[in-house]
Amino acid sequence: MPRTPAPAHTPARAVRTHAPIRTAVAAALLAPLAACSANSGPAGTADTGRAGKDGGDRPVTVTVTPTGRQASAGKPVEVTAAGGSLTSVTVTDAEGRALAGRLAPDGRTWVSDRKAVPGMAYAVTAATRTEGGAAGTARASFATAPADKVNKVDWRPGTGTTVGIAQPVSLVFDHPVENKAEVEKQLRITTSNPTEGSWGWMRDWSGRDRVDWRPKSYWKPGTEVTLNAALNGTDSGTGGWFVRDYTTTFTIGTQQIVEVDLDRHRLTLVRDGRTVRRIPVSGGTPGGDKRSWRGTAVLMAKEGTINMNSETVGLGDAYDKMVDYSMRLTWSGMYAHAAPWNARWFGNANRSSGCIGMSDADAAWFYGQVRPGDPFEITGEDTKGVVAPENGFGEWNLSWAEWQQRSALR
Repeated sequence: MPRTPAPAHTPARAVRTHAPIRTAVAAALLAPLAACSANSGPAGTADTGRAGKDGGDRPVTVTVTPTGRQASAGKPVEVTAAGGSLTSVTVTDAEGRALAGRLAPDGRTWVSDRKAVPGMAYAVTAATRTEGGAAGTARASFATAPADKVNKVDWRPGTGTTVGIAQPVSLVFDHPVENKAEVEKQLRITTSNPTEGSWGWMRDWSGRDRVDWRPKSYWKPGTEVTLNAALNGTDSGTGGWFVRDYTTTFTIGTQQIVEVDLDRHRLTLVRDGRTVRRIPVSGGTPGGDKRSWRGTAVLMAKEGTINMNSETVGLGDAYDKMVDYSMRLTWSGMYAHAAPWNARWFGNANRSSGCIGMSDADAAWFYGQVRPGDPFEITGEDTKGVVAPENGFGEWNLSWAEWQQRSALR
């Protein structure tokens, strides 16, 4: 992808002074790395601290990378000291935010926890101590080149929501992600109780790159989950840079499983291991494209009353009508919903165009009981096949070992 080139072979710049600094930063953030006092050494070097009477206490040389006005983003800020040690380092961006980092035990290096982000200016202040104990200060600044292309993220579930026990964390990217391992390293899931899980990459139904995190088995009810996607400053490859972080926090609700037996034409809502209600249904018509999917589908959204047009799912002019209590199960168009026009088949035969239909009264009740993230475990002999991972949240149809293999870090 085209990028604004950094100066070729730009060396790290160092700052030299022969006395402790007593003045504020003398140049704007975009100024090149400069000496910290008028009494400076060669350009690009600075010695801090005061020499001893015998001249044996040599000054400290501080080096900061990146450097320059068009530095490459996507790397940590590193500050090193030669001929002495660093006692503290402060790196502040142009918006006044401090960049956290870690000072090595020997005081020789400091490295930021986060990467320098595109299109940002940074000011660096390093407190130093010579080997003879003299204190000093070095200051520097640099700026990163702006991003020539930005990648964005759409994520589920939303912050503050309560979801079912099968809800994955799902991130869909606007542009392709070539550096999948580097992106995955920036994604952190924390839970209120020990929960084993893994990220898995796929091509979303929309054709875009997507990565989901699912636990090894269904979530434990009451689990509080937080996603921290520290992506700002990460290069996705030809898809561009991420220029912000993303976070969401949600809670796992009651344990509910919807069992759909297409052979018996019956839907059963099971809550906390107990059957709540059985509902007669009609699934997809056997023998062709109108068959239903089997396997585990996850309730993606409760969409209410919507227009369903068969042409949008490749079924010609089979139907075009307003449908009540619509609950989406796949991106390919499989729903559970009210289907009063199919009443004679409820509990008797599968005669729908692929969805799970029920009476208005049953649909109204059922719609009020379920929530996004509830699993629908669908069985039946004559189906189109198993729901694919990218067709909604079909990752539960992979074994745990198969799912783990989809991580870019395996």
